[in-house]
Amino acid sequence: MQSLAQPVSNLIDAFSRLPGIGPKSASRLAYFLLRADSEIGLNLAAALTELKEKTVFCSVCHNIADRQPCAICDSPQRDASIICVVEEPLDVQAIERTGAFRGVYHVLHGAISPVEGIGPDDLKIRELLKRVQASEKEGAVSVQELLLATNPNLEGEATAMYISRLFKPLGIRVTRLARGLPTGGDLEYADESTLSNALAGRLEM
Repeated sequence: MQSLAQPVSNLIDAFSRLPGIGPKSASRLAYFLLRADSEIGLNLAAALTELKEKTVFCSVCHNIADRQPCAICDSPQRDASIICVVEEPLDVQAIERTGAFRGVYHVLHGAISPVEGIGPDDLKIRELLKRVQASEKEGAVSVQELLLATNPNLEGEATAMYISRLFKPLGIRVTRLARGLPTGGDLEYADESTLSNALAGRLEM
């Protein structure tokens, strides 16, 4: 005989599938929503529905957006000649918080990891190459620099080296965030000051 009401059990199971949420945390969240004002639960449900129905991946940079192209790619105030290459959408938010970068972005959606079976073809590297090549057409803003802002860990370094070797023969300047970032850390957890210094002190690859 089941000790939990099925809707509660289903919600706990749903929360447990989220990254970083274990069974105990999932149970706490479920019971909080059960006891909380109904408006909180309804707002959460509405936000989740809107998340799936009204978000897209930008056709240019592959960041999460609510329109095509995204606000950054579509902004005339951004310098399209420099592309900051990051692993995940959260990394874009981390760099934007610094206010120190006025170029545009390209989101790879991962990093090269042979252990996990992730190779270059599983990332948005081919799309980056097409984007750079398209910028050479008449009337377009030519890409002059790729700023590689992959995470300073083994996978991030491997990804940066691969991209550098791919694009340097094309005459594109390839730079890397300075070592103000801790090795083994993730961009999304870096503070604004550290990221600002890393952006200002980026190095040639």
